[in-house]
Amino acid sequence: MRILAVDPGLTRCGVGVVDLGQGRRVSFVDVFVVHTPPSAALSDRLFALHTAIDEAIERHAPKRIALERVFAQHNLRTVMGTAQASGVVLALAGARGLPVALHTPSEVKAAVSGNGRANKAQVASAVRQILKLDDSSLLADATDALALAVCSAWREVSGQSPENAGSGATPGSGLTPAQQLWRDAERHTPRPRRPA
Repeated sequence: MRILAVDPGLTRCGVGVVDLGQGRRVSFVDVFVVHTPPSAALSDRLFALHTAIDEAIERHAPKRIALERVFAQHNLRTVMGTAQASGVVLALAGARGLPVALHTPSEVKAAVSGNGRANKAQVASAVRQILKLDDSSLLADATDALALAVCSAWREVSGQSPENAGSGATPGSGLTPAQQLWRDAERHTPRPRRPA
């Protein structure tokens, strides 16, 4: 199974692609970082992200998208940019009917390094070891995207579907109460037709 993961951001957006093989074997496919200048108009920046990620989805044909879950920070501008970039990814996945798995940063760190509070260097080292990469010059956004892809792949092995990936699930359902309400609302909401 091929997984495309996005570490969302407006200035730097990491995109990593891995293949999940037998057991927990994960192999490297591609990684890149999309840069957009802070001085550019927001619409231009989002369109640049849309174009780059859409091309990556077209080129790699993933079966699943992994996305870092937006979490609260003190910097409202950073949170807004991350949320806007996430919206682009979610829309692209929705247009193609691809399932999306959302993972928290601590969940990703714990999956690849065994420590939910690992620093960037520890995560990067773990990713290089797991994927057998020699390149120590990868940007943090690139290694974060690959870590996210590995985490999502291993969640797949453990039997968690994209809609119930994440922490805080209620026993039996795999979903938090908020996720259950959201899922139920989505099931009862008519979806717009996709253009042919």
